[in-house]
Amino acid sequence: MKRAMALGIVLATGLACQKKAPAPDAGSAQGATAAAAPAPGGVVAEAMSLLQAGQLDEALARLDASSGDPAQLALLGAVWAKKAETAPLPTPPPLPSAAAKRATPLPAPEFKPEELTALGFLDRALQAQPGQPLASLTLAQLLGSHAARRFDMERAAVSAKRGRPKAAAPEIGAAGPDYGLDRVLGAYRDAVANTPASKEAVEKMYDFAVRVGRIDDAQWALDQLLAREREKPEPLVRYGDFLRDHRKEPHKAIERYREALIWRAGDEDVLGRIADIYVNEGIEAFDKHQWAVTEARLQEARKYVKNPNSPQGLRIRDYESRLAAIRRAR
Repeated sequence: MKRAMALGIVLATGLACQKKAPAPDAGSAQGATAAAAPAPGGVVAEAMSLLQAGQLDEALARLDASSGDPAQLALLGAVWAKKAETAPLPTPPPLPSAAAKRATPLPAPEFKPEELTALGFLDRALQAQPGQPLASLTLAQLLGSHAARRFDMERAAVSAKRGRPKAAAPEIGAAGPDYGLDRVLGAYRDAVANTPASKEAVEKMYDFAVRVGRIDDAQWALDQLLAREREKPEPLVRYGDFLRDHRKEPHKAIERYREALIWRAGDEDVLGRIADIYVNEGIEAFDKHQWAVTEARLQEARKYVKNPNSPQGLRIRDYESRLAAIRRAR
């Protein structure tokens, strides 16, 4: 239900963008098609309501599969993608009877028939309107599940061979739709760019990019999120977590956390994140016998700890005691 509601928001944005586009030349083939097509707004809105209600066959019945209207084509793709979620997995093709006992079983097709139908409509929508928001987001989500599974399989194969990469996989687009990471992330970027008032595509893109290790793309998504949610601490904290955990840049993370404190002064959760970074750096320096660095980091961490008996406060006290013992022993 949440996904269908989000698609409704994306569709509304797409219709608005479509209305703002200049009318095609009536003398062109595109203009003739546009002039002959009925106004899609009411039909699309009705079909979207049916999709959100889970009435998929009824939604399909309202839409014109022969239409050149990108909004209808995008919604047809979205409905078929939804149908694909509950469709059975594809099965391997049968072997010739004569060789059935000795032949190696053929792999099952990558895509369900319903997914292929959805992709056909989505491709047509994007040909009619490049970057169409609903089509771009639906395409990215549909292909993304396949791309993520392939990513996991390749990583598992490398791990099983003790770091030696396996033989190159067949070209993804050679025998079916291209579901490479670049295509998926490109579709997400189009959806983000064409839905400036929505966070749905940004959130989905960020989650997918992190999932498949595309850190630059994940950071681009976070930049877009910050542009949509100005003067709010949450995206800044999230950005800090990303820099800390994925970029491994703790001091850049601290800069984002401090920005978040501008909008949420004294927040113990954010203060704790900063304190943890300094405490961990202090412990790392201690293990390297860098006593001066240890002391400086612990003193910096103490500035962000409100409760001296908190886990962070206790860790600071522990290592300060160790430093004091070392000095006494000298």
